[in-house]
Amino acid sequence: MSGRRKGTPKQAPGRGGLAALNRQVVACERCPRLRRHCERVAREKRRAYADEDYWGRPVPTSGDLRARFLIIGLAPAAHGANRTGRMFTGDRSGDFLYAGLHRAGFASSARSVARRDGTKLVDCAITAITRCAPPGNQPTRAEVARCRPFLDAEWDLLVRVKVVLALGGLAWREALALYRRHGLLTAGRLTPFGHGAEVRDPSGGPVLLGSYHVSQQNTFTGRLTPAMLDSVLNRASEIAREM
Repeated sequence: MSGRRKGTPKQAPGRGGLAALNRQVVACERCPRLRRHCERVAREKRRAYADEDYWGRPVPTSGDLRARFLIIGLAPAAHGANRTGRMFTGDRSGDFLYAGLHRAGFASSARSVARRDGTKLVDCAITAITRCAPPGNQPTRAEVARCRPFLDAEWDLLVRVKVVLALGGLAWREALALYRRHGLLTAGRLTPFGHGAEVRDPSGGPVLLGSYHVSQQNTFTGRLTPAMLDSVLNRASEIAREM
């Protein structure tokens, strides 16, 4: 794809591959507020998980370098990924997403409950605009900015990606900023966020799709239904598997 390497930021982390980058993510201490919150949640725990050892650290990206489909979420959930150490794993939001990924052929199982439960992503990787669980699920702009070098590094490493899915308006905003930092989607009026939104860059970078977030607030109220998620994931599958 032409345009894939334009405007690469200097001094981005990630040399040594995705495994090395993930180690840098896990060791990150850039956001003291987030680190204190994650550690406190890991100590106090939720009663249902009182006997479990919480991860309590920044959560690395799931998937591998061969993925053609990249999902960008908001942040780990306090008692989901912050507990299990894997994105969208161990909570209702993850259950909803993984069920859809399995139906679309992007996951080996319809459930993701633990880091080593055997569930694998297929031609898919999952990341987030912040890697630590934030209080109230609301990272600050400064905290999001501190995580951007990781997202930039993933962009450079995941060279086979053909389609990106942003879950929610904040992830959509950061995805557009990510594209612009790499020389894409720099001309014309930007498409506003919406479920099923689709943007193609004339220079041939990955197609950007939007979906309502798989939060319980959206899925319990019917704002996001399984059929709605399926429509976006099936579209992602079509794009990712185009010859």
